[in-house]
Amino acid sequence: MTVALVIVVVLLAGGAAVLAVRYGLLVTTVDGDSMEPELRSGERVLVRRTKRVRAGRLAVFAYPDLPSGRTVPDDGDRQYLIKRAVAVPGDRVPSDWEEIDIQSIAGTVVPPGHLVVLGDNRATSWDSRHYGFLRRDLLVGVVIRHLSGARTDDSGHRTSPSTTASS
Repeated sequence: MTVALVIVVVLLAGGAAVLAVRYGLLVTTVDGDSMEPELRSGERVLVRRTKRVRAGRLAVFAYPDLPSGRTVPDDGDRQYLIKRAVAVPGDRVPSDWEEIDIQSIAGTVVPPGHLVVLGDNRATSWDSRHYGFLRRDLLVGVVIRHLSGARTDDSGHRTSPSTTASS
């Protein structure tokens, strides 16, 4: 009877660990160049699911509504964005934070429940300069580890596999 009890406890603990990992972590592949040089298209990253992020961390989030007010169409695939959190609730967005500030958030304080995010490669990034404050409820998690380098073809050129996270 004791051996059976130990086996049941071990199985339950193993199942709980699998569930914790499954629902607490996410592996995603970067698609795009808006986070270069930090992340390159084809790189895989490990994401810890959380609704808390500090300024400077790489945040993974669901697409925000478009500036026009339209929502991003849901084609059934989970598509996320990866950007750097540059300001969190209570932080003041510097007056000269970026030359393109379509949403006019420069000089304002980030309101509760929101973030300001930017791509590292500003020339190709679609970020808070375009859609304003990011609602915290769209946050999926933060990047905690790079898992692999960018994939390349035989000639050394980067390739972009089918992915789940755009930068």
